[in-house]
Amino acid sequence: MGIIKASKLVHEFIRRDEEGNVESITTALDQVDLDVKEGQFIAILGHNGSGKSTLAKHINALLAPTEGSLWVDGMDVQKEENVIPVRKTAGMVFQNPDNQIIASVVEEDVGFGPENIGVPTDEIWQRVEKSLAAVGMTKYRNHSPNKLSGGQKQRVAIAGVMAMEPKCIVFDEPTAMLDPNGRREVIRAAHELNREKGVTIILITHYMEEVVDAVYIYVMEKGKIIMDGTPRQIFARVEELKAHRLDVPQATLVADELRRAGLDIPAGILTRRELVEAILSVRESRRG
Repeated sequence: MGIIKASKLVHEFIRRDEEGNVESITTALDQVDLDVKEGQFIAILGHNGSGKSTLAKHINALLAPTEGSLWVDGMDVQKEENVIPVRKTAGMVFQNPDNQIIASVVEEDVGFGPENIGVPTDEIWQRVEKSLAAVGMTKYRNHSPNKLSGGQKQRVAIAGVMAMEPKCIVFDEPTAMLDPNGRREVIRAAHELNREKGVTIILITHYMEEVVDAVYIYVMEKGKIIMDGTPRQIFARVEELKAHRLDVPQATLVADELRRAGLDIPAGILTRRELVEAILSVRESRRG
């Protein structure tokens, strides 16, 4: 079993009237299967309303399944005694860093989580030191978070989660409110955590360019997983992605247009470098 294992996971939001009668039922997750191995970098794509954030909240035991099962590091999230251990295992980074930052000094904010779970004081400051260094924010430790950029605030939020030493971190659209530079900072920090610390990363986003370096991608729509595979497998299906109103990376789109125009460009181009290399290869072959 992987560190995150969902089987036929269903979640329904039930709306009731003042007398408690059911007015409507919205199925936010519909028979979702998921298997994430420890140490992987996984991406979950989808529009707003696709169910991806609802899935994230299950991984952190903020929501419980209506049907099916979800296991986090071998723990059933539906058992009350597992809620706190699950939240220690799977940390969450949300869209808006201002919703996660509560202290007036960066280092105090990073130390808040470990203090909350009873970590001894000496160890808290060791964790604060390591976490700030891991996200490149050590020199801002005595700053007010209010004076930081959006990307810097999000890195402080990530450090706060890291200081609790989870095995897995779920990034729930962490770059949605950031400019392009801030987005790059946060995604770089997530990849460094994965590579250097072995933290399992689940990145939930609708920015296609952010997922090209993931190990595996799940695409969601209307609560279902409609596509899954490696980035190259997913982005080779350009027309299918377009049919689901999903964008593709610019390099992938250009490669697809060139291939349609008759050039021998491989499917599933992910980056500009790959695109340039493919075009040069075509040019060399024609010269030959």
